[in-house]
Amino acid sequence: MELKVSSRSHGDHAIVTIVGEIDLYTAPRLQSELTRILDESAPAFMVIDMSGVEFCDSTGMNVLLSAHKRLRERDGVLEMAAPRPAVRKILQVTGLDSVFTIHEAVPEGLPAAEPQV
Repeated sequence: MELKVSSRSHGDHAIVTIVGEIDLYTAPRLQSELTRILDESAPAFMVIDMSGVEFCDSTGMNVLLSAHKRLRERDGVLEMAAPRPAVRKILQVTGLDSVFTIHEAVPEGLPAAEPQV
């Protein structure tokens, strides 16, 4: 399955919307997109909209953890929004639900990312 990543920045905030499956094959694309966003936009606050993610394996979780760590090193924050039940279960089983702040939806007042066509 194809992975689609889109983002929108507003000041020092970034919303990253992911659609598809994050696994061994698609994680490198996510890694490169997150690196690009962190390098170009240098957000202090990033929300990953997970509402379109159907599956995320340990490779994908490691990519998200890497972005989280990178933001924390610059005193930034990475949070997740709207993970589906399967992804939420992985977060709970691995204990990552205590590492990431998880919202039921993208926080109000932040611009939604427009999907790439």
